[in-house]
Amino acid sequence: MQWDTSEHDWLEGRGQTRYLIAMIDDATSQLTARFVPHDSTEENLRMLKGYLELRGRPLAFYTDKGGLFRVNRATNQDEELQGEPARTQIGRALDELGIEWIAAHSPQAKGRVERCFGTLQDRLVKGLRVAGACSLEEANAYLEGEFLGEWEDHFAVEARNPTEAHRRLGGEHDLAAILSQVERRVVTNDYTLRFEGQSYRIARQGIRAGLRGSRVRVEKRLDGTVAVKFRDHYLPVARCEAEPSGVATGGEKEKIDRPVRVKPKAKHTSLWMKNFHLRQGPPLWAVLKRESGKDPARREGR
Repeated sequence: MQWDTSEHDWLEGRGQTRYLIAMIDDATSQLTARFVPHDSTEENLRMLKGYLELRGRPLAFYTDKGGLFRVNRATNQDEELQGEPARTQIGRALDELGIEWIAAHSPQAKGRVERCFGTLQDRLVKGLRVAGACSLEEANAYLEGEFLGEWEDHFAVEARNPTEAHRRLGGEHDLAAILSQVERRVVTNDYTLRFEGQSYRIARQGIRAGLRGSRVRVEKRLDGTVAVKFRDHYLPVARCEAEPSGVATGGEKEKIDRPVRVKPKAKHTSLWMKNFHLRQGPPLWAVLKRESGKDPARREGR
């Protein structure tokens, strides 16, 4: 199977639909396609899920070397310690499904899907214009309801080998878990973990021996839910609520009772040293003169 995405003004300015993900069988030219708002990992995993449920598991997918399929960086320290190769989410999913990934070294190497896009940018654009499609939903309704059937009639051929190469999904293939964003996280001593800026707490009934300090598998699934797996078991988790910020819903700050700080009383001091400074005050003889009203030198008979 050849797998690629085409960016094009499919609705000729009538809407924002610009991306078409397509999977075409190299032997029969059978086409599976869908318009998506973004060429992202999540949208490609949704496309893969639909294909697997419709046709089963192919032997291999043939794609380009884009960042969705291959990690274009060196292996980091965490991956080296775990002994796991650096893989994208799609690469990991294909490996768990037992599907080989083959990288094309040039656009010519995946010429069938490139020629397919050339045909689609002519025929499909005209069909969408006649159908009056102006949104993503209308474009997909026409694509799946009419166009793919016409493609099957005009371009699909019989394979030279009639043996079906697609394999059925087995009980071990949990698509909800496999087609997820999967990360590894460490459980803290209070049985919590961090994922995408949020804290999650493991429920008491899910606590098991050896859980603290261990790595768990965190799955953010296509429906938006989060699942945590430790060894062979899924654990019940709940997102920790953020602590109140102290701001009322009406925009007014809530009054928070705080202990009143009492300023300690000053100690009572004698006034006889008031306004007396050793360095800044008058000399001692001047003070004595002011107190006695006489010159101390005359009083001593000098």
